[in-house]
Amino acid sequence: MRYVNLGRTALRVSPICLGTLNLGVRTTREEGLALMDRALEEGVNFFDTANHYGWQVHKGFTEELIGEWFARGGGRRERVVLGTKVFHPMTDLPNDGGLSARHIIASCEASLRRLRTDCIDLFQMHHIDRTAPWQEVWQAMETLVRQGKIRYVGSSNFAGWHLAAAQGEAGRRNFLGIVSEQCVYNLVTRHAEMELIPAARAHGIGVLAWSPLHGGLLGGALAKLRRGTAVKSAQGRAQVALEHHTDTIASYEKFCAELGREPADVAHSWLLSRPGVTAAVIGPRTTDHLTRALTALDDPLDAEVSTHLDELFPPPAATPWTD
Repeated sequence: MRYVNLGRTALRVSPICLGTLNLGVRTTREEGLALMDRALEEGVNFFDTANHYGWQVHKGFTEELIGEWFARGGGRRERVVLGTKVFHPMTDLPNDGGLSARHIIASCEASLRRLRTDCIDLFQMHHIDRTAPWQEVWQAMETLVRQGKIRYVGSSNFAGWHLAAAQGEAGRRNFLGIVSEQCVYNLVTRHAEMELIPAARAHGIGVLAWSPLHGGLLGGALAKLRRGTAVKSAQGRAQVALEHHTDTIASYEKFCAELGREPADVAHSWLLSRPGVTAAVIGPRTTDHLTRALTALDDPLDAEVSTHLDELFPPPAATPWTD
């Protein structure tokens, strides 16, 4: 495994991050535990979750499953860079949500209990909270860092100007601030190239791209629909997007077939080649999904292939790349 720095930090993470949204929900409990073992065996040391994941069973279920896995020992916790998130409410109480100092600290402590660990490596703000001043947010995060309960702070679903505002206040406090931003980014959804990724690069913030296959759309959706094997690509954002991009996806799958590569492999390879991207956050349901995603690390795309992908999925007109 080739490890990379998380943004401007010295923390080393795998460029494939195991997203845990499906574990124990779209998999069985034992399959989820086995997937985490397999990821670790393959050198994937970066795991991502959130406090409310597993809501289909009950909020917090996924963190509990990861905590059960850590409790099996064998150096599992020591070998993992663990990220979780705060923002979503876990109850209907008025202060159980958002980014107030009260909720940030209480949410962290609850996640630590569910995860059966004493420290979260990357504590991520799941969404911006427009009612929470940055002075309050950073005061709470600084408290957690001093207490040894978190090591780094990340964000998710922010805009570029949110990153700039956050870093401005963090700098005034001599605090490290945000080290990573987790955003939706893939061949179909490239709006992050407009201002988010340039802002992240300017501030030394690593980009963690979630939904690299756009909910399965870029994983051979049309072929799977013809075979009757579509799961994620037959629902959610993939199903909606397919209604508008059928011809493009058909051309994409044909192009991948000509290359002799699976569509998902090409999508992952493209994403990992993008400037500013630290890691792709994948959400495998099977060990085969995990293994296939890892092949992207060893099979980069050449310039001609990348150019053709830009023709199929044009970048935003004002993408301000200078390198």
